[in-house]
Amino acid sequence: MWTAAIVLYQVLAFGQPLWAQDGAITPQKCSLDCVREGGPECEYCSISRADVEKALGFNSIKAFGGCIPWPCFELLGKEDPQICQHYVQAPNDVKIEFVHEPNPKSDTIVVSWKPSYYGIAFLRGFQVSLQALGGSSVACQLLLFHRNHSLSASHAQMVYKSDPFPGLSLGSQYAVTVMALPVPEEWAKFYQSKIFSTRSCAEKNSLEQCRKDWYPKFIAVKQDGTTITVTFNLAPPDLGITSYFSLCHANGEKKYTEITPKSSINKTHHSYELHDLHEGTNYTCQIAANEVDAVRKTFSVQVLPTQKADTVPLSVTASLALMFPLCLAVLILLAVFLAALTTKLQIKKLYLKPDIIKQHHEDDTQENVASLPRNGLDPPRLLICYSSYDGPAHVKAVMKLGAFIQQHMATQVFLDLWDSLSVAEEGAMAWYCRQIRESDFVLVICSWGLNHRPCPPEPEVDDDDVEGDRQMGFGSNCSNAVVQLIGEEVGRAKARGQDLSKYMAGIFEYSEETDIPTELRLVSHYKLTNDLTLLFSHLHGVALHRPGGYLKINHISDEGFSKLPAGAALQSAISAGEMAMRAKQHHWEEGSE
Repeated sequence: MWTAAIVLYQVLAFGQPLWAQDGAITPQKCSLDCVREGGPECEYCSISRADVEKALGFNSIKAFGGCIPWPCFELLGKEDPQICQHYVQAPNDVKIEFVHEPNPKSDTIVVSWKPSYYGIAFLRGFQVSLQALGGSSVACQLLLFHRNHSLSASHAQMVYKSDPFPGLSLGSQYAVTVMALPVPEEWAKFYQSKIFSTRSCAEKNSLEQCRKDWYPKFIAVKQDGTTITVTFNLAPPDLGITSYFSLCHANGEKKYTEITPKSSINKTHHSYELHDLHEGTNYTCQIAANEVDAVRKTFSVQVLPTQKADTVPLSVTASLALMFPLCLAVLILLAVFLAALTTKLQIKKLYLKPDIIKQHHEDDTQENVASLPRNGLDPPRLLICYSSYDGPAHVKAVMKLGAFIQQHMATQVFLDLWDSLSVAEEGAMAWYCRQIRESDFVLVICSWGLNHRPCPPEPEVDDDDVEGDRQMGFGSNCSNAVVQLIGEEVGRAKARGQDLSKYMAGIFEYSEETDIPTELRLVSHYKLTNDLTLLFSHLHGVALHRPGGYLKINHISDEGFSKLPAGAALQSAISAGEMAMRAKQHHWEEGSE
């Protein structure tokens, strides 16, 4: 009896670290040697990157944060080769949980999932990777069961968790992938991906703690003659906001006012004046902190006519009394004339066509608001194709363009770098063929390396840089075959008289129109970022101009594009791509001499 109690106590003691308060199984901190030995204290282990590098004998890929195709035979197959020869299907029910993060500028998540029924008895562990959309940085965790551990079908209902992923940027999109291990010899559906967004600053820290999300809640307007005084509450000192701005507009006229309060006078409220406003006019005004993408508070200002009290001398009053009968007679004659004229105009108005009246009103409108058509609930699907022969700087510019389009142009973007596992599973050409078939639009980013084949010799670089490019996927790209495939589709559509709007060609500012291949000369082409508005019009089928109005979207206009973080990142990437392209062209010219 005592022996049974001791055994039960030991089992509970070993199993206790695995279970969290919510019933999910969390990883333990243990070494790879402990997993190989199969100790009961290493049932579900988080393997460090140093252990993987030590076992494999080389440095893991830095650009992928230690995420590599799981080398089952190298890590565990030497003791028992049968461990790595079984099929395991992808996990399911992948969820994202936000946990406490003391840094107000970042988020921390934990990923949870359930294993599949298929192959669960041979399941050796999981690999969880996290990638920022629009970037190449990847974080990875390797989670293994001990060698003698065998899961039964009942474990498919248990929830497994990863270690925390800290330091995620607020208001950003990420893709998390959970892979079942071992990876089968014949690749199938062995992983599950999920795209999510981190919390905004206001969601995590409350509105009062965010610079760009803060806006004044108290606004009071007072008129003194033609001067309008506006009083509003200042931001908390912790935010460090020292400058504000106000923008008022009416009848096509805009008035901008910079506001710099003095904290020595009043630390909670500030008053400023609006000058040169027209009497009898209603203005719509906005006030906000002078920060990028700051939330604006809208309020109305009604400028009332001022009444001027004039003193009239007594002699003038007597003269007016004598002139009153004469003025009254003139007014009567004028009233009769106006009544006759009004009657004549009303008769003419009966013969005006309604469309002429509507056109007249439209001509008087200086600005019109154009809305997007709501034909469907799903955003358009856009596939972006490119060439990697122009180097990592060009590929980075393509990724930043895809991130900007997905975040600020209401479009779902598909890029091979964001779906590397599916590309590896299906094969590059099969993946591209499926995406071309399923996408609503296809945008080919044309460059020197795309149109000029074969690729010219690359400049001499260090071995580490070459290895890094190859690891990032810059060395292998089937852009030539994809462009030929798209060219054939365009040619067939043109021969049949079909619509060619599905296909587009684009070039960055450092490329020329001559870089567009002959196969794509029939489709619409855009120069980015100058033609972002035209690209938006193409993707959503909206007209940029119409009688009496035009479409203007602030965050893709010339003046508002660079104010967005994603727009600034894209602009920086294009500048870096231009510098790299010039350096390569200089090298090619020297090599040809």
